[in-house]
Amino acid sequence: MWKQILSKLPNKKSSKHEHRGREHGGHSSSSSHTSGASTSKSTDNGAAKSHAKNASPAGKSAASDSGFKDGNLKSSGNNNNNNNNGVFTPYEALPSFKDVPNTEKQNLFIKKLNLCRVVFDFTDPTKNIKEKDIKRQTLLELVDYVNSPNGKFSEVGIQEVVRMVSANIFRTLNPQPRENKVIDALDLEEEEPSMDLAWPHLQLVYELFLRFVASPETDTKLAKRYIDQSFVLRLLDLFDSEDPRERDCLKTILHRIYGKFMVHRPFIRKSINNIFYRFVFETEKHNGIAEFLEILGSIINGFALPLKDEHKVFLVRVLIPLHKPKCLQMYHQQLSYCITQFVEKDCKLADTVIRGLLKYWPVTNSSKEVMFLNELEEVLEATQPPEFQRCMVPLFRQIARCLNSLHFQVAERALFLWNNNHIENLIMQNRKVILPIIFPALERNAQKHWNQAVHSLTLNVRKIFHDLDPELFKECLAKFKEDESKAAETEAKREATWKRLEELGVRKAS
Repeated sequence: MWKQILSKLPNKKSSKHEHRGREHGGHSSSSSHTSGASTSKSTDNGAAKSHAKNASPAGKSAASDSGFKDGNLKSSGNNNNNNNNGVFTPYEALPSFKDVPNTEKQNLFIKKLNLCRVVFDFTDPTKNIKEKDIKRQTLLELVDYVNSPNGKFSEVGIQEVVRMVSANIFRTLNPQPRENKVIDALDLEEEEPSMDLAWPHLQLVYELFLRFVASPETDTKLAKRYIDQSFVLRLLDLFDSEDPRERDCLKTILHRIYGKFMVHRPFIRKSINNIFYRFVFETEKHNGIAEFLEILGSIINGFALPLKDEHKVFLVRVLIPLHKPKCLQMYHQQLSYCITQFVEKDCKLADTVIRGLLKYWPVTNSSKEVMFLNELEEVLEATQPPEFQRCMVPLFRQIARCLNSLHFQVAERALFLWNNNHIENLIMQNRKVILPIIFPALERNAQKHWNQAVHSLTLNVRKIFHDLDPELFKECLAKFKEDESKAAETEAKREATWKRLEELGVRKAS
């Protein structure tokens, strides 16, 4: 009786073994047995066990049929039947889209995506040459397929596109250490960028993904399940790549995602802010700041009026502190555009921006000071008289210091502000406040500045003030001479005091 009952129970061991056989044998049971037989002949027990352990589950990827793991080449171990190309089993091209009926194109699309999830090692140009070319040709076919109208992408198709893209682009970046380098903007600009050896494949993967995101055939509601916050975060991490070609592709793709996936917009802005905070206050090292600012420039341009408080906080807490790092030159053009956009949208922010610039004004970096003066001119051009009057006193104290700079480019750039008609009008409307502040600097330049160009420009500015308001000019000149006379008397007294102290010291010593 017990034997009859036990005989009716399922054989767990055999069913488990059978299930594992299906796991490691691909989609077809017949091909599974054939593959298993051929593999057992050509490999030792250790290699066979390794293959069984590392194989991908059936149904997840056509790459498992080809002997590859998701995103990686399988190790060949001691296999002698691999044609010396480092590939465990053949990596073969699939039929072209034009060679299959329309009903089969979606399935072929998914198979080609799975085939392209294999990542090859480009450090050795002699390795897997044939397989690399097969993948490149397959990627080109996929780009054309995505770019041509073939109906809406299915959810499986969307999922497989994201999986293939993830397998290829998401990797650990290995930036070159810069701790021992002098962080000089000019040195960093002249340094040759590091190019990714896998770019022949990466470029096509990025091109495919860009066209996929931009395609009207991509359903946003379905795609956002796979292009989620986790995916976006990993995409943002790639902006630290040293390859400028990759950063340029990422910039375009992120901008497309921001435009198409409205649900991700606040998250993208917040995540970029966090990268900026870490860059400004912790590391001062990131390769993608210029690209982020270029994206933000376009976003700021689209802000609706009146500006939200959130956006004003972003200006004060994120954009203005970005003037602090020493490597400002690497992204200053894009930063200046973002700042100017804010002032053009809301002129009342001019006072905030100018005071922010004064807060981070460089003291010992002359090339950075020239950049600040360039940006200042752009901001002042969008500044209206009420906002100008709020900040003109501290502003022109700083400009006076620039006028007296021994670095001729700084002094020259400060004097060029008078070539801008809008700025000149603002200055002349408030000359009674501004001229007394800058007059001593103008007079010292006119008397003894070593650079002839600065000397000539100073005389031109003096003449503008003299012709417009001779009485004010005379008052300022008289005040300057009086101050100089007092300063000379003070200096003479100081020298006399030191002389007496020296004589007293000599007497005591003797």
